[in-house]
Amino acid sequence: MSAQAPDDNFSQAELDKFGALAQRWWDPEGPQKALHALNPTRLGYVAERARLQGAHVLDVGCGAGLLSEALARNGAQVTALDLAPELIKVARLHRLESGVSVDYRLQSAESLAQEMPGHFDAVTCMEMLEHVPDPLAIIRACADLLKPGGRLFLSTLNRTPAAFALAIVGAEYLARLLPRGTHQYRDFIRPSELAAWLRSCGLVVEDVSGLMYEPWRNAARLVSRTDVNYLVCARKSEGGWNGD
Repeated sequence: MSAQAPDDNFSQAELDKFGALAQRWWDPEGPQKALHALNPTRLGYVAERARLQGAHVLDVGCGAGLLSEALARNGAQVTALDLAPELIKVARLHRLESGVSVDYRLQSAESLAQEMPGHFDAVTCMEMLEHVPDPLAIIRACADLLKPGGRLFLSTLNRTPAAFALAIVGAEYLARLLPRGTHQYRDFIRPSELAAWLRSCGLVVEDVSGLMYEPWRNAARLVSRTDVNYLVCARKSEGGWNGD
């Protein structure tokens, strides 16, 4: 996969699509209802594997701040990035309402990696890799941003028939849990592909867990099956990495 410059690793159509949802992002019954349901499980996954109290944590692709605020409420010093201006605006407004301290930035991970290498104890990047042209560039930037021994947490969708059936046909067209066009099957990522990218960036995969959303109770839980959504925890080796 070819590397892209720090300022062009995004799809404007994707930013516009999610930016259009900004005003209802924090509505638990709105278009991001499923994301609200996933958030406690995602937070729990991170909190079980990384100390949050007093830790410097970066949330890449933060949207309007669901996970960012949850991490901050659990004691982390959070920096959060997104490239959709509408989402950062809503995130900053919600921060004022909630009183939670998060440093929201309209900035790419690649750009921040040039400014603050080796700064963060943990980095989260949830439901984003399948929406960018060059996911490896994001992983490389996240690795650069981590301190040695720090952990990267990712969630994405597997490229399987089950994921197509549930995440696209089921969630977008039948149940209408997500706006149509939210996902493109060709951009889904197999765990083996993700693990290879992580290793190439000096990261050691510590865990891969399935993430199941149950719409009948509007909640999510960790499962052993990784054929639809899955979470990954990877640790930065003490020696870092020397490029591809």
